[in-house]
Amino acid sequence: MTRRAIRFWYLLHKWSSLVPMAFLLMLCVTGLPLIFHDEIDALSGADAEGALLASGAGAPSADGGLPLDTMLSTALAERSGEVPLFMAFSQDSPLLTVTTGPAPDAPGSEMSLLFFDRATGASLGPAPTNAFLDFVLELHTDLFLGLPGMLFLGAMGLGFLLALVSGVVLYAPFMRRLRFGTVRRTRSARVKRLDTHNYLGMVTLAWALVVGATGAINAFADPLTDSWRENELAAMTAANAGGEALDPADYGSLDTAMAAAKAALPGRSPQFIGFPGGDWSTDRHYAIFFQGDRPLTSHLLTPALVDAETGALVDARDMPALNQALMMSKPLHFGDYGGLALKILWALLTLLTIRVLWTGLLLWWRRRHENIERRISEIRTGARRGALS
Repeated sequence: MTRRAIRFWYLLHKWSSLVPMAFLLMLCVTGLPLIFHDEIDALSGADAEGALLASGAGAPSADGGLPLDTMLSTALAERSGEVPLFMAFSQDSPLLTVTTGPAPDAPGSEMSLLFFDRATGASLGPAPTNAFLDFVLELHTDLFLGLPGMLFLGAMGLGFLLALVSGVVLYAPFMRRLRFGTVRRTRSARVKRLDTHNYLGMVTLAWALVVGATGAINAFADPLTDSWRENELAAMTAANAGGEALDPADYGSLDTAMAAAKAALPGRSPQFIGFPGGDWSTDRHYAIFFQGDRPLTSHLLTPALVDAETGALVDARDMPALNQALMMSKPLHFGDYGGLALKILWALLTLLTIRVLWTGLLLWWRRRHENIERRISEIRTGARRGALS
């Protein structure tokens, strides 16, 4: 590359790294406990599904167990005066959750989440909470600022991707002079630090690209969901548009709706139901979301819209590519789709990334300090020469 090209890539790498540096370090540190959220929940007693399995509960119940109408009636009896918002299923246990609220469009702060054993119909009480993980997740997701915080962190993620790409461009000519992984330990501390930064950066490159890209996608989750709701759901219900919002008292049988949806999407398992009036449905339909039967496709959702009054299927179609990318990005981002071994690998790579970020910061700081000292020395030398003349 020409000197001009090298300077361009150097400045791009420098500022795309420095500007988001503090936020990237925060994301790495807060991401570590989130990788092991299942294990932390189990240790703190906040893992309702783990407790249910430990008690000797039977097989998965997403496709079996007591009727859904019975489970819904049990939930509403516990939350008198509220309406159903969501019903979700576990693929690994009889655990079933029902979310209720004072109105179909209730905000998250007013929702109540109840756990049930679908095999027996027993109520397991409200969802256990973990204040520590809730705090860490909100800090990691949006800095406690809601959508503006999410978008800001998404921009920092894009800066991280630019830093990775520019770092590879700068490292390519460097590789011609040294073998991969070389750390020149006999040279100055700065050279050793630079070699360590470059080596660990290349070792973690593929993983950092995946985590950075999926993190940026996750940051735009709410706008993508809103776009899907406003456009795709509208297209799916265009033939039935114009009807008034359905009163919760007029909701029809969930079991009838589920049977119609399963007939349209054979070989898939239901993950959750969005009731009329919520963000994931319309004012007159149940939105029943199905997932694939493999570890990776289990995060790809296919919605089926069913008339909530009659139980008749309206439409079923795959989500758009952007929304599918969003669904895939979450498990890839946290590494929670391949068991404990993958989580440990994710944690180790996160620690290495923290080291890369830290050594990069030290390289910039030391060089800045050396430049300042050099400038002071030049000024003093010039002053002495002026005095002598």
